[in-house]
Amino acid sequence: MSVGAPTGSLTLVATPIGSARDITLRALDILRDADVLVAEDTRTLRKLMQIHGIPVGGRPVLAYHDHNGAAMRPRLLDLIREGRSVAYASDAGTPLIADPGYALAREATLAGLRVTTAPGASAVLTALSLSGLPTDRFLFAGFLPPTDDARATALAELASVPATLVFYEAPSRCARMLDGLLRSLGDRDAALCRELTKKFEEVRRGPLSVLLAGCQENPPRGEIVIVVDRDRSVASSDDIDADLRHAMQTMSVKDAATTIAGARNVPRREVYQRALRMQDRE
Repeated sequence: MSVGAPTGSLTLVATPIGSARDITLRALDILRDADVLVAEDTRTLRKLMQIHGIPVGGRPVLAYHDHNGAAMRPRLLDLIREGRSVAYASDAGTPLIADPGYALAREATLAGLRVTTAPGASAVLTALSLSGLPTDRFLFAGFLPPTDDARATALAELASVPATLVFYEAPSRCARMLDGLLRSLGDRDAALCRELTKKFEEVRRGPLSVLLAGCQENPPRGEIVIVVDRDRSVASSDDIDADLRHAMQTMSVKDAATTIAGARNVPRREVYQRALRMQDRE
């Protein structure tokens, strides 16, 4: 028995980011059985369905994007209330990740309607997997602001985040963005991933300075994801003690040590012993 889109629901369908075969069997079931098909670019969805032999039939295929979202959302919510199964397909990758479907899913949820998902391809997770950088903790920061001042402000907020950072970027702005990353974050290890799962997939790894030089010499093309390591600079004893004092105001000694060790990239045992000594003194 196939598992299609539930009746009277909004199903968020992840679609391939490159290779058309990177779609789940459940996603194909949903696209085949849904009463209404919705996509940011209906041409892309029609082509994907054609590749996999799924007929549109007489079903409506509606465009939903940033420009018509405010007008389309009430219409789509009414269809769901009427008992229709609505499948929203991302243009590429997982819906709501740098995608206009967020407002639709949020309003459907707030209206008490059923929202479910058919997970699948994601450029963020694919780039993380190939980057060679830590994946235990990461922050997806999307597209940085295009202007230098706004970008610098955004990066200042991210500089101390104790996690691997993931960004999207257009090829025309890639060199300028890497230069901004280098200036704001220092020469951290990073990876530039482009055309993931496609014929010309490429992953460039190295310090930001090396990636910047390579980008200036050989500008990348296509869809780009940039992954940047967390700050690996060595923290002083005073920095660690200050962090521990702050953390121990709301955390146990054990939890505070674990948190600060991860944030400062120092051995947990060492931080735990410092925390115990600090507790004894106080």
